[in-house]
Amino acid sequence: MTTRIGVGVMAALLVLYLVVVGDRAFKFLATGQPVAIVIGVALLVLPVIGVWALARELMFGVRAERLGRILEAENALPANELPVRPSGRPERDAVDAIFPEYRAAVEEFPEDWRAWYRLGIVYDGAGDRKRARHAIREAIKYSSAR
Repeated sequence: MTTRIGVGVMAALLVLYLVVVGDRAFKFLATGQPVAIVIGVALLVLPVIGVWALARELMFGVRAERLGRILEAENALPANELPVRPSGRPERDAVDAIFPEYRAAVEEFPEDWRAWYRLGIVYDGAGDRKRARHAIREAIKYSSAR
């Protein structure tokens, strides 16, 4: 729930930013001076890129959460029997010990979204966010390919 609140706050701040920047951009455009017009156009383009990036991340989160719920309902998530640190995250050595099992599942069934999602969870547990996000994106891709 904390993540959703954070996302909501960031989205609200982005909307506020868009209003303020949009106002400034139109003021720059209204001057008629070439340099000010370029600045105004940049002020209009950059927020569009920001909105696109935010929308992309929101869709990733929604899709990943949906797949997680499916696996949870199927009781197919990786077991939580690993020793954890005080922060609640699994100990790295324990994750490294089970990692080959999940990697082998992806290699055996490369188009199985469930295998990719579980691999993403294990990567996340190991602290490798970049690979975790890649694996979850693969899971999303293969889940919608059906």
